[in-house]
Amino acid sequence: MIKKPSHYLFTLGFILAIATLQVKGQPEAVGALLFDSAPIDKQGRFTNYQADLSHGSAAVRLSFFLRRIGTVFRSDEGAPKKVANDGSILRNNSGTPTATWIGHATLLVQMDGVNFLTDPIWSQTPSPVPFIGPSRWVDPGLALEDLPTIDFVVISHNHYDHLDLPSLRKLAALNFETVFFVPQGNGDLLRKNGIDQVRELNWGDTASYKGTTIHCLPTQHWSKRSLTDTRKALWSSWAITGTERRFYFAGDTGYFEGFKEIGAKLGPFDLAAVPIGAYEPNAMMEASHMNPEEAVQAAIDVQTNIAVAMHFGTFDLSDEPISEPPLRFKAAAKDTKLGDTNSWVLDVGETKEF
Repeated sequence: MIKKPSHYLFTLGFILAIATLQVKGQPEAVGALLFDSAPIDKQGRFTNYQADLSHGSAAVRLSFFLRRIGTVFRSDEGAPKKVANDGSILRNNSGTPTATWIGHATLLVQMDGVNFLTDPIWSQTPSPVPFIGPSRWVDPGLALEDLPTIDFVVISHNHYDHLDLPSLRKLAALNFETVFFVPQGNGDLLRKNGIDQVRELNWGDTASYKGTTIHCLPTQHWSKRSLTDTRKALWSSWAITGTERRFYFAGDTGYFEGFKEIGAKLGPFDLAAVPIGAYEPNAMMEASHMNPEEAVQAAIDVQTNIAVAMHFGTFDLSDEPISEPPLRFKAAAKDTKLGDTNSWVLDVGETKEF
């Protein structure tokens, strides 16, 4: 585990994370649209089905940023454990469906003959400037060079802890055929960084890849990478469905009624990855991040057989104790259909079959 000093004044730039210009390219559609496209407000910016989100009062936000400065001294006690994984079993996997937690919202999923990553970040800080930003508690669970051949990547939105350009550039260099699926408006950012295999999708759009279908789906969040591009790029959740397995990636989101619609139209899923951290202070985070109890409800809503926790314990992003999210997640799932067996809290680097 590592904990590097960070200059949290710059965390404001991270939280304000922003996006890119819209791109004209459209994915190849598969079947009829099951969901409406993302709404656009009078300023031409993307918004949520339930309109704009509250990020708390100015006083709440200011006190939060001041506390961020002090967390440079925060202990890493309670951070997730890391298990050794050299990737050899994954590279030699001939068909067993698996999920491996790399850390934060990054999962390596193998199913239906494809290998894909969700929101890949291998950087030590989710920030536009290396070594400045929230600390990484635990190193990635697998080295980039030890990954199996990656067929495609899905990215939920453009905040720096989810769209990490250094990691994306390295992945593109490792395999020029890797396809990067992004929500509408994020394509130019990747192309300007030398990543050409980009497909942009809006909510309701689908694309096919080697017998699987990639669904771009609604979620409740926002986007920003600078001071001027708030909500100019879209955010999304994703479903990858094949003939053998169905996987749902919630991305970064607050709890909303759309989960039930996703479950009704695309469920049941074999595995759903749900975010369980970055929920305090509640007044600032509630609309755009789920707490562990809401994550369990979202998993039930999308009709998944197994829920795997993510978006916790990797970066120092919020006020809740580091060890709290997985404990609350397991407790909330205990008396539901997920129970203890099907509510996964993985170690960093751990692989499980599904």
